[in-house]
Amino acid sequence: MKTQTAERVVLAYSGGLDTSVCIRWLSERGWKVVAFCCDVGQGEDFGPVKKRAIACGAEKVIVQDLRAPFAREYILPALKAGAIYEGKYLLATALSRPLIAKALAETASREKATAVAHGCTGKGNDQVRLEVSLRILNPRLKILAPVREWEMKSRQEEVEYAEARKMPIPPKKDSLYSLDQNLWGIAIESGPLEDPWVEPPAEAYRWTKDPAKAKAKAQIVSIDFERGIPTAINGRSLPLVELIRRLNRTGAEHGVGRTDLIEDRLVGIKSRELYEAPGATILHAAHRELEQLTLDREMLSFKESVAPRYARMIYDGLWFTPLKTALDAFVESSQARVTGTVKIKLFRGNCFAVARRSPYSRYAKAWATYGGEDAFDQKAAAGFIALWGLPYIKK
Repeated sequence: MKTQTAERVVLAYSGGLDTSVCIRWLSERGWKVVAFCCDVGQGEDFGPVKKRAIACGAEKVIVQDLRAPFAREYILPALKAGAIYEGKYLLATALSRPLIAKALAETASREKATAVAHGCTGKGNDQVRLEVSLRILNPRLKILAPVREWEMKSRQEEVEYAEARKMPIPPKKDSLYSLDQNLWGIAIESGPLEDPWVEPPAEAYRWTKDPAKAKAKAQIVSIDFERGIPTAINGRSLPLVELIRRLNRTGAEHGVGRTDLIEDRLVGIKSRELYEAPGATILHAAHRELEQLTLDREMLSFKESVAPRYARMIYDGLWFTPLKTALDAFVESSQARVTGTVKIKLFRGNCFAVARRSPYSRYAKAWATYGGEDAFDQKAAAGFIALWGLPYIKK
């Protein structure tokens, strides 16, 4: 893979050991490396990251704040769709990958690079998500995956590679777990979690309080929606990024948003993942309740059939595809009347709706009540029952 003409490559750079070694490994093969960092709400100080990239051999470092487009263009469509993979995973990592791929392709164009690179392993999902998206967005770009090509098989070998070249080694944040974090949630794997019979150790969780040790007093949070978009908490309008951040903090205090999942990876293996997504959990619960109030039964039923397919497309890296575009049109249409307010109660890991209202509510008290103001014609039921059961009656 050695280049003869010092072509430029844009590397998706996290600042960790793998991508730091990628910089030097690519440089040694003749590439001019532009280290590209995406801020998707991981809460990182990019100052040391930029210095490390230059010290490892990058000719340039670019940090792009993508929190607002991440929330608006990726998180929000998934929330509207009710996209949850295998019933548990709210897709935090998966949602960030098409955004990163798009930013990589755009940066490569601006920097006149002929290639892009990433530090994904050969048995993870992210390599597929990034590369499929990149091939759709710009099939002319070369895609380099050093971790799949070099001979180093362990973290220790990478450390030795870096030390032999006097490269600054990133601080060892955790000896047991692999972490990926952004605005929508955090993914935790490896270490003792690789045994599915082992209960997750308390220290594995990073954001949320142990529900058993959370506040003994419940808290009610009111969330306003307009056409499926969360706009306010407790009556206060907030930008989407800040709204999610506040719900993350509030939910974490109550131990809300923990998931322990045996997950089917795209490459065919099962893995054990922990996820923490307090804000996402609260918003999905509230959004679903508002849909129950404002959508008719057939719309709800069909939308429920779309949601898992939509989630799998996100998980499988098929964001920039015709079917995804078509499903977006349906989902957006379904949200026309998903406007109103939902009150969510948070208590020791639990998150559930206790009240909801909407100007487009399909709930009619006069039909539902058993009180004196009942307007339902009960005599009509007999004819309905006769017709409903007609196909099943033997002659």
